[in-house]
Amino acid sequence: MLKKIGLGVVVVALFFILVGWLLPSEFKVVRTVRIEAPAEIIFNHVKDLRKWQHWGVWFERDPDMKVVYEGPVSAVGMKSSWQSETQGNGEMETVAIEENQRFIYTLTFPEMGVGSTGELTLREKEGETVVIWHDYGDVGANPLLHYVAFFMDRMIGADLQMGLENLKVISETEFQAM
Repeated sequence: MLKKIGLGVVVVALFFILVGWLLPSEFKVVRTVRIEAPAEIIFNHVKDLRKWQHWGVWFERDPDMKVVYEGPVSAVGMKSSWQSETQGNGEMETVAIEENQRFIYTLTFPEMGVGSTGELTLREKEGETVVIWHDYGDVGANPLLHYVAFFMDRMIGADLQMGLENLKVISETEFQAM
């Protein structure tokens, strides 16, 4: 009887590993919001990593998060690193800026050995700005991490959307106060 149970466990484990190998290692999550404010106002909240605390949902979830900033403010090379018991530990670095149009960063979670690249793209048109947030990456060859890639949209999509909604409120409020 124990041999059958052991064999069953091995078969199930091999099945999950095999399926993991078949799943893609790459992921891409995309969310969009329309903001009734100029791109310049919005971009000022995006390019300065210190301002992410005002609209990023992760900071709301853990007000005790310890964040350290270094490098040039609102410029390529600006970094933030954080420690959080509930949101995990990570690092973010600004890698490219196209003023009022595009912001690109890398995000790493050293403890998990995974990371991603993120882009916030702004398209100003007829009194509003469309902001598109992309987060994409490759989890590598580990078949168990392929499950993470497969479910990444469900895991972080709502967080990206809520962050964009928070950015919308902050930017529109600032624009209306001008």
